[in-house]
Amino acid sequence: MSLAHTLEAKDISLAYGDRTVIEGMGLTIPQGKITSIIGPNGCGKSTLLRALSRLMKPAAGEVLLDGTPLTSRHSKELARILGLLPQSPVAPEGIVVTDLVGRGRHPHQNMLGRWSARDYEVVANALRSTKTEDLAERPVDELSGGQRQRVWIAMALAQETDILMLDEPTTYLDLANQLEILDLLTDLNRAEGTTIVMVLHDINLAARYSDYLVGMKGGAIACHGTPDEVVTPDNMLDVFGIRCQVHPDPVSRSPLVMPIGRHHFER
Repeated sequence: MSLAHTLEAKDISLAYGDRTVIEGMGLTIPQGKITSIIGPNGCGKSTLLRALSRLMKPAAGEVLLDGTPLTSRHSKELARILGLLPQSPVAPEGIVVTDLVGRGRHPHQNMLGRWSARDYEVVANALRSTKTEDLAERPVDELSGGQRQRVWIAMALAQETDILMLDEPTTYLDLANQLEILDLLTDLNRAEGTTIVMVLHDINLAARYSDYLVGMKGGAIACHGTPDEVVTPDNMLDVFGIRCQVHPDPVSRSPLVMPIGRHHFER
């Protein structure tokens, strides 16, 4: 079972040059739960994830892991605890799938980087879980967008972190594969206690697969809580600017958003 680490942003401000994206934000990630960050394009979701994983240094405030600043952690130690699959990862030219997935084992290896029996086992399990075994010897740059996305998720799984962050993990995937990946992440959370933080665009999938939702708007948190607390007509209008009805999902009983387009008011 994964250890239950605490991760908290305290009054962080994030900027690209002179452009401030997030200012004075505070957020505590629920331990051992699945959290999804939702919101319109450009609201700062990916920027927040980058700061929570130390890929971006706050202009003010700090991110704390188990009460200590992320900046105080050694990189390899941090990589054993916290992993991030960014929105548009780039693979080295010509690398094959097994070697890319194997890079997730780097934090667990010694200075010589020799593979242990455990490394081989974990990589094989990651390939099997993401149904990429048949791609093992294929160059990553020859794969389709959906195949590549599943390979990157396999690498993230192979890292075996206690906290796993994924920026739009269902990008490029058809509906069947979206559900498969989200089911896989749910299995990981339930079996290992892994804390998972995702950025998702599909509100209904976020509500179905998450314990906790964070709704962002204009670089700030507009709402947060359980799916039932966040997915309401008022919040959807405030965060996304859409009118909708919300009904219980007939499958999961989670809240289901039914958008109302402008033309429906004109009939």
